[in-house]
Amino acid sequence: MAIRPAEQLIHKAAWLYYAHGLRQDQVASQLNISRASVAMYLRKARETGIVNISTSTQLFTDDVLARKLEDALSLDAVWIAPENDHIADPSTEIAVLAASVFLELVKKGDRIGVAWGRTVYMIADIMSYADLQDVTVVQLCGNLGAPYSYRPDQCTMEIARRLNAKGLNFYAPLVLSTEELARALRAEPVIREQLSGVGECDLALYSVGAVDADSHLVKCGALTSGEMAELRSRGAAGVIAGQIIDADGKVLDCSYNRRVISAELASLRAIARRLMVVQEDSKFEPLLAAIAGGLCTHLVVGARMAQRLLDHAGATTEKAS
Repeated sequence: MAIRPAEQLIHKAAWLYYAHGLRQDQVASQLNISRASVAMYLRKARETGIVNISTSTQLFTDDVLARKLEDALSLDAVWIAPENDHIADPSTEIAVLAASVFLELVKKGDRIGVAWGRTVYMIADIMSYADLQDVTVVQLCGNLGAPYSYRPDQCTMEIARRLNAKGLNFYAPLVLSTEELARALRAEPVIREQLSGVGECDLALYSVGAVDADSHLVKCGALTSGEMAELRSRGAAGVIAGQIIDADGKVLDCSYNRRVISAELASLRAIARRLMVVQEDSKFEPLLAAIAGGLCTHLVVGARMAQRLLDHAGATTEKAS
């Protein structure tokens, strides 16, 4: 695609500054524009993806706490976002780190499974643009009718757009009105093929949902707060790709789960790299359930959550000994 004349100066400024290492005043002199214009063009180059600045996430995996947590929880890799008084919004820092980690994990030709939620959509929205070859992004569960930007189809297609990849949406509702209808829909060839292909993904990106009144399932109308409370009393501990899991990370035996159109947990576990990102400290119990169920191999969390996980693992080991 030809570069429009209006973009030529942006490209030239970015090339001189990033590729040739010229200072902003030198770029301004060479292009015969003001230094303020150079700064504006460089900002536009970053915002539109003309320039993709990536930083190594090694700093966040070299942390001693991250190493201890990997050993304690038997995870392949852990990245810990810093949390201190100088950071206005730690949850954003976690999403920024997760976006970088995700881009490092994606390989040429990968098939990527994506779930939904505010965390996943924030990662997609923050993620740098990349031009990856032969990458496919697939939706892991059915869709929602609620007008949220973090619907499953929105998360899937935004990540595909950022990666310049092929996006495959799941054209089925997340939850059906009856168990019989759900069984019939899962038996449809197109839906059956989509569900059976999830285990062939190379990488998964998701978070774990809460099982309280603030749950996405309650807010989108899939369950009432009363129904969620009842499921919690029966052992509900978290939500993965629209499915409710118990404290052991297993699918809770309930009518809701039997009405859900989503990849089976066994298919999710078959994905080699399962990147879980958790922003909220309130999701400690759901995260424990997801880890117990083998639904996470790679983890991005904040420092407070990391310490809680390590303390819990230590306490559990002491009880067992």
